[in-house]
Amino acid sequence: MSLNYIKNFYEGCLRPPTVIGQFHTLFFGSVRMFFLGVLGFAVYGNEALHFSCEPDKREVNLFCYNQFRPITPQVFWALQLVTVLVPGAVFHLYAACKSIDQEDILQKPVYTVSYIISVLLRIILEVVAFWLQSHLFGFQVNPIFMCDAGSLDKKYDLTRCMVPEHFEKTIFLIAMYTFTVITIILCVAEIFEILCRRLGFLNNE
Repeated sequence: MSLNYIKNFYEGCLRPPTVIGQFHTLFFGSVRMFFLGVLGFAVYGNEALHFSCEPDKREVNLFCYNQFRPITPQVFWALQLVTVLVPGAVFHLYAACKSIDQEDILQKPVYTVSYIISVLLRIILEVVAFWLQSHLFGFQVNPIFMCDAGSLDKKYDLTRCMVPEHFEKTIFLIAMYTFTVITIILCVAEIFEILCRRLGFLNNE
């Protein structure tokens, strides 16, 4: 009985009420997280170990790497994924407490507006993440990073550092930008789908 309850809870409350929303969940949950978890670790996992500067000293390498990466891309993207999930999780928790099903979301205005607000919040968070990513990492990873190590030791001044696997990181960076754009488009399309269903242009079935 408990399995049936979980199954009904998932199908009635956790599954998005629209086709585009369900595709977004599949895309977000499967492709994006797999890409970040598996390929992200392969590309960025040993970056700090292979980041080398002139002179090649441990304290210089660590100092310049912290300057090069104020926050590691894996941590940033993991925080982005968790943050974007929050609006939907809050709505689904509210839906579970109120026993709201998919038909209620599409038929009752108060639930429709609440769900659209959660989707709009996801869009806003994705846009903010896109802006932060562009300021933190740019759109291309250069093979050489000029580090200002003067505060560490005056004799070093500008230090030249080698960024490992810069081409792979550039490809991965573009892919993460692409994923963000795709999820924003899917969220916008989901809002249009809901509005079309409310206006009777699409069959709610």
